[in-house]
Amino acid sequence: MKIIIPTWLIILAAAGQIFTAIIYPYVRHAVFDWYNDVKKLKPLNQEIAKTYGRYIQGLNFSFGLISILFVSDLQNQTSLATALTGLIAAYWTGKLITQFAYYPMYQIPPKKIFKIGTVLMNIMFVAFSLIFVVLFVSNLTGYLQNKP
Repeated sequence: MKIIIPTWLIILAAAGQIFTAIIYPYVRHAVFDWYNDVKKLKPLNQEIAKTYGRYIQGLNFSFGLISILFVSDLQNQTSLATALTGLIAAYWTGKLITQFAYYPMYQIPPKKIFKIGTVLMNIMFVAFSLIFVVLFVSNLTGYLQNKP
């Protein structure tokens, strides 16, 4: 049985990943007051925290850009498509596990926009994970069936 993820759904997820990269600095500043917290760290730890923040932002943007530019290649059931969709699926699934395991203990500021934003962002993260897990499974099964 061949699993088909519509191209428009992958592109929508890609746009969402790029959106998360663009909105990331605002969320850190306005919602989490992240920059003031980072200032309390030792200088080296400040730089490490900022570097990891940039990694997250860069990965979100890169995964989105790859998904838009190479949408057909991500569906072609090759070894590279399998590896890349597996990586993206693991990234977003790991994000979800981390988010739901550790973040509930922290308070989001009680503004209505932040509460709505939290729900919408969580919906997006679940969607990213599901889309890329299904795409990975599709690629893996197709790759294993077509492997010489």
